[in-house]
Amino acid sequence: MANLAAINLNRLLVFVTVVEAGSITAAATRLGLAKTMVSAHIQRLEHEVGVSLLLRTTRRLGLTEAGEAFYDASRRIVREIEAAVDDAAQEGSTLRGSLRITAPIDYGAAVIAPVCVALRQRHPELKIELLAGDRMFDLVGEGIDVAIRLGVLPDSNHQAVRIGGFDHVLVASPALLQARPALQQLADLADWPFIALSVLPQPLSWTFTRGDAQHTQRFAAGFGANTAYGVRAAALAGGGLAMLPDFAVRDDLATGRLQPVLPQWQLPRGGIYAVFPAARHRPRKVQVLVEALREQVTAEAGNTALT
Repeated sequence: MANLAAINLNRLLVFVTVVEAGSITAAATRLGLAKTMVSAHIQRLEHEVGVSLLLRTTRRLGLTEAGEAFYDASRRIVREIEAAVDDAAQEGSTLRGSLRITAPIDYGAAVIAPVCVALRQRHPELKIELLAGDRMFDLVGEGIDVAIRLGVLPDSNHQAVRIGGFDHVLVASPALLQARPALQQLADLADWPFIALSVLPQPLSWTFTRGDAQHTQRFAAGFGANTAYGVRAAALAGGGLAMLPDFAVRDDLATGRLQPVLPQWQLPRGGIYAVFPAARHRPRKVQVLVEALREQVTAEAGNTALT
């Protein structure tokens, strides 16, 4: 077992900063230390752990195999200490520091951004960055505090809590509905143009339920888009039927720009999750965000039930 008393834990912060900054010079600037002091810290840390951590060349700074594993562990330790210190200092006071969030593009714009604005108004010293995108962000590698993910979560080592859920809605523009024979039953859907959300695992196959009855319908897509915004825009233009989450079309349904199709049939409900890097300590700023999102999702569900 390693002798922790022989290791200066302050050097972990220096080591992590050097790796993230990409050079000793850049790390020295971030830390407000002399270059020689940063180099000395790294050399002493390598002596304390008994292994080389960095690969030094004239062009770049890299990690040894042992350094990569040590960096992953050191980064988690540093982040947890920073979060614990922040929480201790902020207990009973306003939130401070930075909060990095990822969310799908459509959900980030429709729900997360307004929640973040309200959170900033309550805690003006908290800096929030929303990274909206439909790719899977590397929470640890990209310094993400919390990721909001929809649907079914893939297996991972991350921690997650369910915030709420959302409904899928089959919609079409009034012009499209008026231009074609009225839809009477699910079998009629096969003859209609359909706009597919191409990032879904099975964008053309959907299961409808009504009481004990269940029907799986396969659509024929003549147009597809990789974001819900793209699908919505095509639906508004009369391009076809579209399957969209309720939060993406709530305003369109309220104003009549889009209309529900065969609403007597129910569609699968998706989950909304907050996903965190695995850690024993969850910062208070993250807890506050999750609670704010949970309140927002609950309020929207209540409003939908009343309409």
